[in-house]
Amino acid sequence: MKFDVKNLKLADAGRKKIEWAAKEMPVLATIREEFAKKKPLKNLKIGACLHVTAETANLMIALKAGGAKLALCASNPLSTQDDVAASLVQHFKIPVFARRGENRKVYYQHLSAVLDTKPNVTMDDGADLVSLLHTEREKLAKEIWGSSEETTTGVIRLKSLAKSGKLKFPVIAVNDSKTKHMFDNRYGTGQSTIDGIVRATNILLAGKRFVIAGYGWCGRGLANRARGMGAHVIVTEIDPIRALEARMDGFEVMPMEKAALVGDIFVTATGNVNVIDLGIFERMKNSTIVANTGHFDVEINVKALEKLAREKKQIRTEMVEYKINKEKSIYLLAQGRLVNLAAAEGHPAAVMDMSFAGQAFAAQYIAQNRRKLKKQVYALPEEIDQRIAILKLEAMSIKIDELTPEQTNYLSSWELGT
Repeated sequence: MKFDVKNLKLADAGRKKIEWAAKEMPVLATIREEFAKKKPLKNLKIGACLHVTAETANLMIALKAGGAKLALCASNPLSTQDDVAASLVQHFKIPVFARRGENRKVYYQHLSAVLDTKPNVTMDDGADLVSLLHTEREKLAKEIWGSSEETTTGVIRLKSLAKSGKLKFPVIAVNDSKTKHMFDNRYGTGQSTIDGIVRATNILLAGKRFVIAGYGWCGRGLANRARGMGAHVIVTEIDPIRALEARMDGFEVMPMEKAALVGDIFVTATGNVNVIDLGIFERMKNSTIVANTGHFDVEINVKALEKLAREKKQIRTEMVEYKINKEKSIYLLAQGRLVNLAAAEGHPAAVMDMSFAGQAFAAQYIAQNRRKLKKQVYALPEEIDQRIAILKLEAMSIKIDELTPEQTNYLSSWELGT
């Protein structure tokens, strides 16, 4: 079995992490048991490019229980938990190609190693595997039955491909499922981003002016968590509806250029490029902290910051000081990459439980419906989304009401009214 991980001696520590995460992932546990009995993924080859964390490990274990043959690589050079990667190889015999801190060259070598296994289904977080299958590894695309995508940024890329008529196989946008973005993006990103910033800096958030670029589901979650920590939250937006929503949620809204003059901490969550650019760095106060929680490291123009700075110094493990002049320094966290995964451990297992349930069901859906699916981007069927929510509620021992026959009839009839 081919693999590339940092050190297999870390495997036992990784297994403990995997087992601990599993305790918070009851929905995925139910799916794993079902998969183990029915083997819906028998002989299916899945190539996955995901954050190599304890939560992802539990997804891989569930897919293998369903009969799938797997290969996994990292979707971010700084998100890999080396002990978890080692455990997947050593204890579960799942090929993993991921090392924390790998450079760009190795990162793409690992992507290619996964595609070398000639998967039928790909599973992405950011669409890097799909991107390669439409460029350098185009010959392999005809072997792909379908793909699933975990994150907002990846879905944007894939919908662009589909709109241009160039998408070569069907894709399930797991991120568009309600049980994914309403919980993972909002509660997961909100908590884990705060976790990453605090771990990287050990600063007090109470009283700080906390600027969030973007008020999508990730931005909403982060804004609420930052407010809960006592920060004064400022939101910057380009969408008038989201800007209005942010204001009515109780947050201050202003352009980034104005926020740059007053903010203490800046976090980008937009999925777009150069949201914090040279002109913004020039306006920032001394000791401003800058971080990113969007998928790719393009939201902060780090090259512009490098050129602007007179000197650069590592202050803490995931914090670098950029000395602009005698009176001003800017502090960049996690190289401008995902701060919640680079400086912390990513989303808590309880929300990834639902996200990865969606990924597991997406693989099953592709396997069962591949001959019907067209070369376009699909959402998971509503009934699958509903089932995930029901399983989560059951795991939390929560019961809800059901419509009476009278109520069902009322909602389905146009004759009944005042």
